[in-house]
Amino acid sequence: MSLNSWITKEGDEIGIAQAVQAWSARCEPSADMNPVLLKPKGDMVSQVIVRGKPIGDKKVREYYDSVNDILDVIEESLKRLSQNSDIVIMEGAGSPAEINLYHRDVANMKIAKLVHAPVILVGDIERGGVFASLFGTVQLIPPEDRKLIKGFIINKFRGDDTLLKPGIEMLQDLTGIPVLGVIPHVFIGLPSEDSVSIADKCPNEKKSIEIAVIKLPRISNFTDFEPLEMDAKVRYVNLTDDLKKPDAIIIPGTKNTIDDLRELIKSGIAKQIVELAGKIPILGVCGGFQMLGNLITDEGIEGSENNCTAVKGLGLLNVSTVFNTYAKETKQVEKVVIGRGPLLDPISGQTIKGYEIHMGKTLSESPIFTGDGAQDETGLILGTYLHGIFSNINFKTAFLEYIRSKKEDRSSTYQGGAVGRLRTSNETGYNHINDPYDELAGVIRQNVDMDRLLAIIGL
Repeated sequence: MSLNSWITKEGDEIGIAQAVQAWSARCEPSADMNPVLLKPKGDMVSQVIVRGKPIGDKKVREYYDSVNDILDVIEESLKRLSQNSDIVIMEGAGSPAEINLYHRDVANMKIAKLVHAPVILVGDIERGGVFASLFGTVQLIPPEDRKLIKGFIINKFRGDDTLLKPGIEMLQDLTGIPVLGVIPHVFIGLPSEDSVSIADKCPNEKKSIEIAVIKLPRISNFTDFEPLEMDAKVRYVNLTDDLKKPDAIIIPGTKNTIDDLRELIKSGIAKQIVELAGKIPILGVCGGFQMLGNLITDEGIEGSENNCTAVKGLGLLNVSTVFNTYAKETKQVEKVVIGRGPLLDPISGQTIKGYEIHMGKTLSESPIFTGDGAQDETGLILGTYLHGIFSNINFKTAFLEYIRSKKEDRSSTYQGGAVGRLRTSNETGYNHINDPYDELAGVIRQNVDMDRLLAIIGL
């Protein structure tokens, strides 16, 4: 379950975490790596994506009533992966000991039992109570399944790990299961898995440029903006917050444009954005692009109530959007910058890359990229369907340098790297930093008993 997703070369939608795992294994991401993706829309409804394609919106009970069909899909994907891989690592989702759902939890022990896979339980010590969590999980899992658990790992530890030793020894004595390692809390530039990670973000107060990202209730793919975090103070603004005076505003994607637009307007943040129009750069991505337009017409596709409705947008871009089909645009793209104005003139004619994930069609007479986006007359308000836009160093540089020039702040040196780098099959023009996957692998090797882990795997 995630609202941060990625599009494969084949045009299939998977969770960003599964794409990250594929890249770490030097593999091309595929839909089989995430055979079922749930994208929550609100009111206990999620869009269900099977093998990269949306099959419909389902309430929780409807979804669980279909677990047998879902299990078949997972088995088929697992079979294909096993035929083409030396090792398959299966990541569970949530707790494997949700006893009220255990008999139909296809994301954890049911699949481990299916292939008799050894299980490693990883506990997040930052959430507190890690020993109780690990011990309680083992105790709640039925004894016949408990035999599959071969080790524990404690993650995100801060401080002196010698203080953990008495607890580790007691946990091993109580369960008979070894603790394979304690991984320290480290910062590594990988994309965030989901919106829960926003709460962990700390804006860099040392940076002179402040960018406000509107934290919509159903915000999605905020990984788009993580490449800015190295060079700017990126502040996620709740709808109950004061927008204040940022140097730029970004309205991100959302799983439910209609409902989030209504809440944006109701909160008063929309009015504050309109008041700043023409004074600072304003960028809308995907659902944010749709919100910047004049009108959004929904024929029972996008909103949570499945009603036909029309909602006025912020009126900052002369575009309109209609949701009249459940079909979703999912593809990797390469486009040419054709827009003009203070933000785009420095990169006019250059190529940018990214990926699209959206429902709805937007009519625009002023595209900024070939076949995509829109801008206003000032050139300071831009909208696009292109996810991963700030992973293009040319666009990122042009965006930040315009802001910097207006602040007349020449004291800080631009750093061309990126946090949360996203990859495509052709990375020309993308930011390059020290490989975060090698960095993370090094941390694991230093802090986990790899010999014991490999023996558990059977290597």
